[in-house]
Amino acid sequence: MINAKRIAVGAALIFFALFPFAGATFYTELVTKVMILAIFAMSLDLLVGYTGLVSFGHAAYFGIGAYTLGLLAPKYEAASLWTTLPLAMIAAGLAALLVGLFVVRAKGIYFIMVTLAFAQMFYFVFHDTKFGRGSDGISLNFKPSAAIGGWVPLDFANVLHGYYFVLAAMVLVFLFLRILLRSTFGRALQGIRSNEHRMRSLGFPVYWYKVASFTLAGGLAGLAGYLATMQFGFVNPEILSWHQSGNVLLMLILGGLGSLYGGIVGAFVFVALQEIYSSLTSHWQLLLGSTIVLLVIFLPGGLASVGARFKSTLFGSATDE
Repeated sequence: MINAKRIAVGAALIFFALFPFAGATFYTELVTKVMILAIFAMSLDLLVGYTGLVSFGHAAYFGIGAYTLGLLAPKYEAASLWTTLPLAMIAAGLAALLVGLFVVRAKGIYFIMVTLAFAQMFYFVFHDTKFGRGSDGISLNFKPSAAIGGWVPLDFANVLHGYYFVLAAMVLVFLFLRILLRSTFGRALQGIRSNEHRMRSLGFPVYWYKVASFTLAGGLAGLAGYLATMQFGFVNPEILSWHQSGNVLLMLILGGLGSLYGGIVGAFVFVALQEIYSSLTSHWQLLLGSTIVLLVIFLPGGLASVGARFKSTLFGSATDE
């Protein structure tokens, strides 16, 4: 089964690497967008699926990362990728740290509502003040520059360069989270999700583990927000709104909570369903909602659980015989 999974992952990477040469520019840009959302979904999965903290305000950190690029970008020249990208992740991480110091003490529905309240505060900061340029947001005159001295390894005006940079970012985030979750820190987070009281009785500083998870998730969401602004060339307050937090949570439900593969699969399926249903009817949200309800009822583990169910059925049948 392990070899089959490795083969599937390898095949997926080959598909992503070759995809731009088989499709039109529109589809290359669409897949780039989905990969950015996959990074966003994986960052939330660290909180929801592995730490057990259901945040309904995660879009705030996505938006902070996006606005960092918009606010730092010079008007008449390109911003430096190597300066603005780390600053975007740091800004989003620091915002998550400050919020996390307050919200992780809350539990259950109170945690959900407090994260939503803080996200709405950030939304109105960018929407109602000159700092965030109001509801119109900020447009970039130039995409970030990856120049190192006189050498320019990447030109983000080229769709292919942007695509492969986002693909590399998605793979690196996946590998980072995979290593993190297999470490002592990651095992502790999963222990907190399963039984917080037991972890506390064993001497683990549960509060600080939650704060660290919240901060890391915020920083990675900031990375996704930065990449979104880089791709689309503008940012507005709507990306911090509560329905954006709801969308990324739906991606995880579709793909499967507590599975990094689920975050990626969920992002692709969510956007694919949006594109298909919106081409069929103006009431596509109704179709999308119905699909998600049916999936939760008949496949509660999400699409990532299909492989495990297939394995269970296969081995179960063999045992019966």
